Amino acid sequence: MTTVQLLRGQRLPLAPDLSSAPLQAGLSAQGVVLDVVCFGVDAAGKLAGEPWMIFFNQPASPCGGIKLAAPGSDGHGFVFDLARVAAPVERIVITASIDGAGTMAQLGSGYLRLFNGAGEIARFSFAGQDFTTEKSLMLGELYRRDGQWRFLANGQGFGGGLDALVRHFGADVASVETAPKIDLEKRIAKQAPQLVSLVKSAGVSLAKVGLATHRAQVCLVLDISASMSKLYRSGQVQAFAERILALGCKFDDDGQIDVFLFGRKVHHVQPMGLANLAGYVDGLIARHPLEGDTRYGAAVEAVRQHYFPDGGGAARTAPVKAALPVYVMFVTDGGTSDQPFTERQLRWASHEPIFWQFMGIGKGRKSKAKALARFADSDFPFLEKLDELDGRLVDNANYFSVATPDEHPDHVLYDLLMGEYPDWLKLARQRGMLN
Repeated sequence: MTTVQLLRGQRLPLAPDLSSAPLQAGLSAQGVVLDVVCFGVDAAGKLAGEPWMIFFNQPASPCGGIKLAAPGSDGHGFVFDLARVAAPVERIVITASIDGAGTMAQLGSGYLRLFNGAGEIARFSFAGQDFTTEKSLMLGELYRRDGQWRFLANGQGFGGGLDALVRHFGADVASVETAPKIDLEKRIAKQAPQLVSLVKSAGVSLAKVGLATHRAQVCLVLDISASMSKLYRSGQVQAFAERILALGCKFDDDGQIDVFLFGRKVHHVQPMGLANLAGYVDGLIARHPLEGDTRYGAAVEAVRQHYFPDGGGAARTAPVKAALPVYVMFVTDGGTSDQPFTERQLRWASHEPIFWQFMGIGKGRKSKAKALARFADSDFPFLEKLDELDGRLVDNANYFSVATPDEHPDHVLYDLLMGEYPDWLKLARQRGMLN
């Protein structure tokens, strides 16, 4: 089967056999975390009723003709039995929106595809360069015309998030906003049971510091220099990433964390989540082999550009405000070749609501000749210098080292991760960076 590559605004009639057999839609996007919702719309362009808004809290339409798909390689998806979709529904609109800070311009790349048991039928590709300040999109829609189902590659954007989409389709925003949140614990138990105890342990550590209900975005930054090879092969990096994903599940309810890789270059990769957890790190390394060199500063700059694209990763002299803070877990096993640039980046980043938790892996050599030098007793002297770096608006970083990523039991690790974050939150609020 040959895939039809669709452009924005292009329409595709569906053959009768495609309308009478199960049809699936898969959606994938890199660079941002999306909430994906399907709306069943009537001839007037309005939601046919609240039961026709299909998402995690409501995984199937009243007729059973639209269902949320099980997690797969695409990340998000729906299953359609179009023969069961009767009036008043005339259009089925697939949408995506950003929860929290950010815009669709931060997308790396993405696609919406239609497929069935015989293969892929059509694909609509899109990227951040296609958008500016949009926070939500109508990506595609199935609609009836003269008794035949067709597909439209839409791509229409909205300045608001999910609430803007709900208003567009004439639904009651208040009723949607007050609906019960997704029961993330049930999703974890079903999709990633290995995370259940980790999430509970993370919750205990957060409760200790008064952050039981705290919300934040979580980002994992991983060193892919060649010296990390053994840690990747042994599965220790995968296991550590799962522990950070568990923290992300406590901080947010989307079940995903952002991930960056850095060595000689920086790679912003697909978020890690419940749907793609198995073999996630092995897949990353297969696509991005380990590299020579290590550049902290380039990684810090890329993270800043992602969360606050207006600044471009450049110098800051005034505080930047956001609805949610960003917690960055930065993992490395060695020094960096761009120390001055890293220091500048961290000073500039101190004006943004991003907290940097650095973790060094392995024991560095200590020199008796440098016993009196500052930081000489540290396994990672430059990381410790960053922890105490002068010239910052607020202290926005913390550092600790481990012999191996699994050195500490879960409860000890999560306590370490909360060592300075609560104090930073207070400072960030005082400086007007957070509500």
